[in-house]
Amino acid sequence: MRRGPSAFNIAAVTLGMGFLYLPILLLVIYSFNASRLVTVWGGFSTRWYTSLFQNEQLLAAAWVTLRVAFVSATLATILGALAALGLVRAGRFRGRTLFSSMTYAPLVMPEVILGLSLLLLFVSVGLPRGFWTVTIAHTTLTLCYATVVVQARLVSFDEALEEAARDLGAPPWKAFVMVTLPNIAPAVAAAWMLAFTLSLDDLVIASFTTGPGATTLPIRIYSAVRLGVSPEINAISTLLIGLVATGVIAVYLLNMRRRTPGA
Repeated sequence: MRRGPSAFNIAAVTLGMGFLYLPILLLVIYSFNASRLVTVWGGFSTRWYTSLFQNEQLLAAAWVTLRVAFVSATLATILGALAALGLVRAGRFRGRTLFSSMTYAPLVMPEVILGLSLLLLFVSVGLPRGFWTVTIAHTTLTLCYATVVVQARLVSFDEALEEAARDLGAPPWKAFVMVTLPNIAPAVAAAWMLAFTLSLDDLVIASFTTGPGATTLPIRIYSAVRLGVSPEINAISTLLIGLVATGVIAVYLLNMRRRTPGA
């Protein structure tokens, strides 16, 4: 019996990885291009990074995007963890099907419909569009993803551990904080990172719910690309890639350290 991957499997994986990551690699390389033309290599230079830090519009949009992503990811993780806890621990309560359906609806709902619905909601209640409307919209979008991730961990968690803590005299809230929460912490962290990344990437919903002073980086980049790709866009995209990659590597190393005995 033949063991190991075949030549076809290796070629398929290579082509798939190249299709996914080669454009990102080219973007990083051309962020160090000395030429103003993004498709013509003019030599190695960091001039566009220097120019980027002098571009107040891009920096302001990046700061708004990071703040929105941080707040919305935190809110979505907290609410998603509570929703997952209710779905797993509350049993078959009345309205469970409706609650779970409403929680998971954004997973299958087109972003255009979700963005338009939120826009109509904000207009009907008279809420001015700006930072908080984008944050609420992104929380609504990412809440379902956080719920799925945390619920998957809670389903496989042995509740006998928490029951043992309560038998030893710990109140229910303390048993949850001291026993359950540390065990599901990797899932909670993964849910937060997923929500944070989805918020960074969103363009459609943000375009419906944004307002003056709350222009996110995807909107700013999309507006600039319509007039031509600037090398500064490559530079700021490279910085964001480095930020996300650093976070992923840090979480991976932290998990490896926790799994290593005696670490």
